[in-house]
This record gives sequence, C-alpha cells and structure tokens, in this order.
Amino acid sequence: MATTPTPTAAKSRNPRPRSVLRDLMFLRLWAGTTASGLATWALPFVLGLAVLHHDLSAAGLGLVLAARTAGFLAAVAVGGVLADRHSRRAVVRWSALAAALAAPFLAAGLDRSLGLMTAAAALAGAGQGACRPAFQALTAETVSPGHRRQANAAMTMAVRSSTLAGPALTALLATLLDVRSLLLGIGLLWLVAALVPGNGAGTAPDPNVEPAARRGFRPGFRAEFLEGIREARRHPWFLAGLAALVAVIALGYSATSVALPLISRDRYGTEWVLAASMTAYTVGALCGALLISRLRPRSQGWAAFAGLAAYGVAPLSLALPVHPLVVVAAYAVAGIGIELFNVPWFTATQREVAPDKLARVSSLDFLVSYGLAPVGLALIAPAVDAFGVTPVLAACAAACFLVPTAAALAPGSRHFSRTAPAPTD
Repeated sequence: MATTPTPTAAKSRNPRPRSVLRDLMFLRLWAGTTASGLATWALPFVLGLAVLHHDLSAAGLGLVLAARTAGFLAAVAVGGVLADRHSRRAVVRWSALAAALAAPFLAAGLDRSLGLMTAAAALAGAGQGACRPAFQALTAETVSPGHRRQANAAMTMAVRSSTLAGPALTALLATLLDVRSLLLGIGLLWLVAALVPGNGAGTAPDPNVEPAARRGFRPGFRAEFLEGIREARRHPWFLAGLAALVAVIALGYSATSVALPLISRDRYGTEWVLAASMTAYTVGALCGALLISRLRPRSQGWAAFAGLAAYGVAPLSLALPVHPLVVVAAYAVAGIGIELFNVPWFTATQREVAPDKLARVSSLDFLVSYGLAPVGLALIAPAVDAFGVTPVLAACAAACFLVPTAAALAPGSRHFSRTAPAPTD
C-alpha cells in the first residue's frame, strides 16, 4: 500500500540547490583563478617598480612586456587544444607551473640580463595563455549548469578585484620587500594557481563519434584548432559576439586607453580624473558582476549586447567638454555594462558549445580579445595625430554603439542560443 510522503521526506528528495559559494571544489577553483589574476596584474606593476629603481630601463620594460604578450598569444590556442585533448586540470597545473618557473628567472635577470628576462617573460605569458581556456572549461566541469552564471560572476569578480587590489597590494609590499622578492612572490601565486584547484567531473565523449586515437591516428594541433573554429561557426550568436568584442576592445578600449591620460592632463589639468575613472570602471565592473549573478533577463543575449554597447559612453564622455564627474560616471557605467555582457557570454558558451570543444572555442575568444587590443593601441595613436582626438573618440563611440546593436540581429543572439528560449542558467 502506497504511503503519502511526509513533508520532510519530500524535502529530502528535492533539496534546494546549494549556493556555488558553498561548493568546496568550486572554491578551490576560484582560489586558483584569483591567484592567477593577482599574479597577472601584479607583474607589470612590479616591473614598473624595477624601472623606478633603475633595475630595468623603459625600453627594457617594453621589450619584456611585449615578450609576455607574444608568449600569451602563442600559447592560448595551443592551450585550448591541449585542454580538449587532455585533462583540463592537468593543463591548468602545468601551465601555471610554467608561469611559476618563470618568476625566479625574471628575478635572476633583473639588472643583469635583459635577454634572460625577456625569455622568462615569454614563458610567463605562455603559462598565462595556456591556462585561460583550461580554467574556462574546468569551470564547466566543476559547476552544474544551474549554478554557472553565479560561478562565472564570482570568477569575474575575482578578476576585477585583482585589478583593483593587485597594484595596491604590490605597492604596500614594495615598502617592505625589494623587486626581486616581489617577483618571487608572483611565482608563489602561480604555485597556488597550479596546486589548489581540484579535478573536474571530466568531459563525457560523444558516443556517436569514434575517438581519433582508436582509429589509429591523432589530428595535429592545427587540425584540432580548426575543428574548434568550425564548432564556433555553428553558433552565429558567438561569431556576432566576437565581432562586437573586436569593435569594443580594438576601438573603444584602445581609444580610451590612449585618450584618457591626455584629456585628464590637457583638459582637466590633473591626474585625478585618470585615477578616478579607472577606479570607477573597476568598481562598476564589480557591481555589474554582482548584479548579473542575480538577474535573469528574459532576452539575455540582447541584454548582454546592450551592456557591451554601454562601453560607448566612455569615449563619448571624453569627446565632449563635460564636467570631470561625468567622465568618472561614464566609466562606472562602462564597467557595469562590460560585466552584464561577460557573465552571460561565458555562461552561454559553456552551455551551448560541445563539451569536448569548449576549451578550443574559449581560446578563440581569448585570442581575439587579447590579440586585437595591442593592434588597436598601435593604430589609435597615429589616428589621433592625423585627425585629432575628438573625431577619433566620436568614431570609436559610434562603433561601440552600432556594432553590438548589429550583432544583436544575428540568429540566436536574443538568447545566446541556437534554440529559443535558452535554458535557464
């Protein structure tokens, strides 16, 4: 004879989902990601201190940072292939260990060998680049689909907090330690990133596809990366989002990076506008991540593209003769908007992309995001010299508004999904 379950029994059979912040495996992953973010943002600041202490020339600083960027771009695509081919946890471990190994060589080369520092910086950048897509895919393995939006918001808050706290913490430690010790400390942060995260659940293979290794061959890196590109092309909303990111990063972000220091000095006659605007951007991004972790827009893709387009208010405020507080407020809005895009974007990528190709698609995302920023910076300065700062800023603001708007018209962009409506994250 069937019995009616008691309320207690029914509750135990259908427990409320736990917050991701109570999941030990996620907290370990979050700690590793935070450590890698602190190490990433601290290195340029520490090397800047080396220039102030005359341990490194300004030209040497440029060469070392360029080597780090080159190492990152060279490794991010390879890291995506490796993370789909092997254990994501193993790729995080070995790439972070490579970045940790670079730290003592950077310290050894300081004021002695610029060549050694350049090679070590390239190794550090390679470790950073290889671990990014692996971290992204490991998040999808570690966190259940219903908690990924909250997890991605926590991850991006860690990155933004690192941006805000990294230089300040480094400056505080610089009163107690020399530059070599600070470089070794960066290596310790990378050790945390390598050793603290746990293993994910793993990626289940597609039962309808026979593994290449079982057929007697393994495709090369180029073929596997192209397979990731083909997977990305299956999602028109993803390609549209990449195009919008190109416009905002290569034009909007680059233009404001070049113009903000100039306008802060020439128009307002103070560095306060520069410092306050950058701080407002980071604080706004933190608020945006917290906001989107709780919001569930009905048309999440359109809402995300609107957030991305909001970055246009930053170059627009610089193009107009407004009160400096308006510039600071515009940067806060831009920061909020960028995270209203980032968190749903990462969550949708983890949901929609085939699990065994997620790291390669993520590496394509990071390759475009990080790779085009230096190109934009290289082009904006000559454009300002040729046309003037105001027309360039106005054009870049228009691109920030218009390209995400056009991207929102792509198939699947309304929900960041090939099916409508998308599953609730």
